[in-house]
Amino acid sequence: MLSIYLFTLLTFLWGLVGTPIAIALAQKFRLLDIPGGRKKHHNIMPRGAGLVLWSGYLMWALFTGNPGVEVPYIATGASVIFIVGYMDDMHPLPPLLRLIFHLLAAAWVIYPLPVPLWQRALFVFWIAGATNAYNLIDGMDGLCLTITLITALCALIVGGRGVWLPFAGLVFGVLLWNFPQPRTFLGDGGSTLLGYICSSQLAWSIFPHIFGTGFIHLAFILLFLGGVPVMDMLVAMTRRVLHKKSPFEPDRGHAHHKLQDFGLPKFATLIVMGSAHALIIALGMRLMGLPVFKFF
Repeated sequence: MLSIYLFTLLTFLWGLVGTPIAIALAQKFRLLDIPGGRKKHHNIMPRGAGLVLWSGYLMWALFTGNPGVEVPYIATGASVIFIVGYMDDMHPLPPLLRLIFHLLAAAWVIYPLPVPLWQRALFVFWIAGATNAYNLIDGMDGLCLTITLITALCALIVGGRGVWLPFAGLVFGVLLWNFPQPRTFLGDGGSTLLGYICSSQLAWSIFPHIFGTGFIHLAFILLFLGGVPVMDMLVAMTRRVLHKKSPFEPDRGHAHHKLQDFGLPKFATLIVMGSAHALIIALGMRLMGLPVFKFF
């Protein structure tokens, strides 16, 4: 138990100390987020946070010993996701190409799971969807990192303390550089990385609890475990299709945009979105029959 908390402290310090180094590297190599259009920030921001998250997770996976059979698969898939996202940050890639890589990375991490073929397919599409959903929710300072932190803490209900706590420490260390006064952005590499790690680790955490679960039941469980990012993405894509637009066309119609447009301060928006996310995940846990509220 002591080693778990020690690794959590170390990953937190990596996020806290490594982020300013990554900021300097992002500035040197011109990996910058330029304001304009839908982007409401006023200053040019370096996209360095993703590099810290990726390197921190990899080092934890390499040096922590044997945290679980799934970690090497997640770390490998996460590397693919991050590199594709990083390339997209530098030179935009076709959406279909990104989606293909996301599906392949999802299939890779689900391959060793001892579940029926139909459950594998459902997990693959869910992980690929959640990977993109966390990217879409990254439209406000601190939001994607806060959602990730809440996911990690809620996931403690199903176990995996040795995996989720160090991950939460890493995320929290980076969050302090992204909110309330942002010094760096995640970029597509960082936000998709968080979505992939959260959904992949959740899939491995919950599979012992879903034996005998039917297709519709599991689909609803995954929908709720995806929380605010997945539900917001589905609503946004449905809205775009109804307006005869591409479901992948970016806009300012996401939930956090709406709350801010209504005049809600940034911190209050973060509280509302984070609370909603925790509640939705808790409902997903209840659908699995877990005593969520007794746990808290």
